[in-house]
Amino acid sequence: MTTQRRRILIVDDDPLQVGLLGRQLANTGIAASIEGHTSTAAALASLATAIGPDTLVMLDLNMPETDGIVFLRQLAASGFSGSVVLVSGEDERIVETAARLAAAYRIDVLGSLVKPAPPSCLQAMLRRWQEGGRHARTASAPARGYTAAELARAIAEGQLLNHYQPKVDLRSGAFAGVEALVRWQHPEDGLVFPDAFIPGMEASGLIDELTRGVLLRAAADLRALRAEGLRIRLAINVSMDSLDRLGFPELVCAMLDETGLAPAELILEVTESRLGSNPLTALDILARLRLRQIGVSIDDFGTGHSSLRQLRDLPFDELKIDRGFVTGARKLPTRRAIFCGCLDMARELNIRSVAEGVEDRDDWDFVRSSGCDQAQGYFISRPIPAAELPAWHARWQQRCGELIG
Repeated sequence: MTTQRRRILIVDDDPLQVGLLGRQLANTGIAASIEGHTSTAAALASLATAIGPDTLVMLDLNMPETDGIVFLRQLAASGFSGSVVLVSGEDERIVETAARLAAAYRIDVLGSLVKPAPPSCLQAMLRRWQEGGRHARTASAPARGYTAAELARAIAEGQLLNHYQPKVDLRSGAFAGVEALVRWQHPEDGLVFPDAFIPGMEASGLIDELTRGVLLRAAADLRALRAEGLRIRLAINVSMDSLDRLGFPELVCAMLDETGLAPAELILEVTESRLGSNPLTALDILARLRLRQIGVSIDDFGTGHSSLRQLRDLPFDELKIDRGFVTGARKLPTRRAIFCGCLDMARELNIRSVAEGVEDRDDWDFVRSSGCDQAQGYFISRPIPAAELPAWHARWQQRCGELIG
């Protein structure tokens, strides 16, 4: 996003709330124009001039003229591609429902704020917006499909690169590992994020070659980090297309032989919501991966429909609690209850727990006091290139004194 074009629209029927939030935003020093609208019609008229990714809407859900649910539907119909923060004094379950509805409309909801907005939470939302939102591409990257030939060329010509999001131990603050997140440095579209090209890789039969490329680059980056004195575990995401092929464990072992990584240094993350498509084959593959001492993590736990059965049947040794139950859980009873339930299951099964979506100091303090094992999120670090990890680690060590105390 270019700083000159950023704009924030506050949409709330109460002029006092518009003024209060406007002052809070101005006090953060955010480089953006700030508009206040007490009418959804006026907000939509203003948005008609610019509906792109450089726009953030701070939306009150409960408005008499047109409620926030209708407004979200209107945003989607207008082709809005910016981000939204839900600001409301309503019951958290209503806010969560509105967020799910927006996601179904393919609107990027950065999160929700309770009135009056706590400054630390507001800062966290703005940080995420400045970094491009939850599923963002850069403004230069259009939402378009890519052909199989373009995708194959991206792999062959080395256009794909890894960014890494650190994971830290919640007891000691120690740097525990990284999750590798693939990006495409497209020659015309700029930096393209995975939601724009992973489905095409799967449809074109290129997903295993993509996984191999991610692992090869990550292994080289980990070797460089070892030279800096950092020994950490690597987590990479695995497509369900790969878990439909019985030869996948042998393929992974061949990749490990090629890279020189030890099996125990690798964690394969499997998204829970997609595990039900071929459970027998997945059980076969995951069991053989664990026999080879390769870690297997259930990602986004709590978002699927058969979580307990999967925990019973599949040999996971790590459970990543979905960000939707972590961010803001200290203040939101429903999220807190679900988070604690997931954590209790991980403890009873004697598997490592990881809290995703730790966005601010409140989230950090909550997950640390809960007894969770590890944490990951923007409060710790955004995903960064490997070359930036040593400097990040030095800064993180300085912060640990205050955070671990």
